[in-house]
Formats: sequence, structure tokens, C-alpha cells
Amino acid sequence: MNATYCGPPPDPGEIATSFNLDPALIALLLALGVALRHRRAGLAAVAVLAIAFISPLCALSSALFSARIVHHVLLVAVAAPLLALAFPARRTGGLALPFAISTVTLWAWHLPDAYDLAFTNVAVYWAMQLSLIGSAAIFWRAVFADGRSPVDQFLFVVAAFAQMGMLGAILTFAPQPLYAAHALAPFDWGLTPLEDQVLGGLIMWVPAGIPYAVVAALIARRGWARLPGVAA
Repeated sequence: MNATYCGPPPDPGEIATSFNLDPALIALLLALGVALRHRRAGLAAVAVLAIAFISPLCALSSALFSARIVHHVLLVAVAAPLLALAFPARRTGGLALPFAISTVTLWAWHLPDAYDLAFTNVAVYWAMQLSLIGSAAIFWRAVFADGRSPVDQFLFVVAAFAQMGMLGAILTFAPQPLYAAHALAPFDWGLTPLEDQVLGGLIMWVPAGIPYAVVAALIARRGWARLPGVAA
């Protein structure tokens, strides 16, 4: 049994009602929604955060590694770019450092010891969540910064997905379960821990590329439209 913020792993029969009704979290998201009420990207980010932390996905992520991967993908590849659009950077700085920081943060939190610790200590859990979304938002703000070359934008978005896909591939082909936090609960869901881990790796490797592909396509389209002689 773990002590993660999202609570103990639910049984399949409990998941539909396993909402996280933490009043502090709800108040924080409501306040953020009010502050961003005139920014569509910001409101969309708040909605994604509500799915990640209030919906039954939060509880399910205590049981299944694959659900936790969905949770992390929502943070770094959906909520973070939306927040970056809501709080745009006005200066064009380097992309390499934000990319490196966000990459190291993502990989570090998927090391078994760090990952399992976040399931036994609520403070560490929130350190994981805030550092994941914070480092990713900084990266996306750098990508979307005014005056950024479309070529640089495109290359770093592709690189961001490539490093996530590489991590997913490692998890997919790992010969044994890596995470003690998910050593038992997957059996209640008809999965072995290794099958759950493989599913999580596949999610990170393939479907997680969808938001990156959408952003890359928009960047390519805008870059094409800016070419001389090409109508917008």
C-alpha cells in the first residue's frame, strides 16, 4: 500500500467514484481558472489539470503505472504547452538549456528509486508533479517565444518527443518490473506488473507523440505560410 497524494490503489469497482475532492486543490484550480478566464489556452490547461488531479485518473495512477504515464503525458505534453501559450515569453533565448532541464527532469523522475519515493511521501509527490510541469512549461515557453525560428521550433519539438519516445522504448523492453509502487495493484486489473509497465512504455512511446505532432504540424504550417510568395 502506498501513501501517494492520490490515495491507495482503487479496485476496478471503485474507480468510477474515485474522484479527488481535495478542497485546497479545487480552490487552487478555480483561482487559476478565474485568473485565466480571458485566455482560452489557460482555461484549457486548467481543464487538463483537473483531469489529471481530480478525475479518477488520479486514483487509477496509484494502481497502474500505465495510468501514471498518461498522467505525466498530460502534464508535460498537454497542460504545459497550453500554460506556455497562456503566459507567452517575450524574449527569444536559447532552447538547448530548457530542453536539457525538462529532459533530465522527466528521466530522473522515472528512475525507480525516485519514482517509488514519490509514492510514499506526499511532499516528494508534489515535487515530482511541479518539477515535471514547471520544467516542461519553461521549455514550451522557449519554443513559442516571439521571434523564434520555425526551424528551431520544429527541431526541438521533434527532439522533445524523441527523448520521451526513447524513455518509453526503454520501459517497454525492460525485462522485469522496475517499480515497487506497482508490484501488486496491477493484478486487480488483470495485468501483471510487467504487462502494466510495457503498456505504460508503449503509451509514452507512441500515443504521447500526438500532441508533439500537432505542435510540429502547426509550426511547419506557419513557417510555410511565411515564405515569400506563399499565401497565408
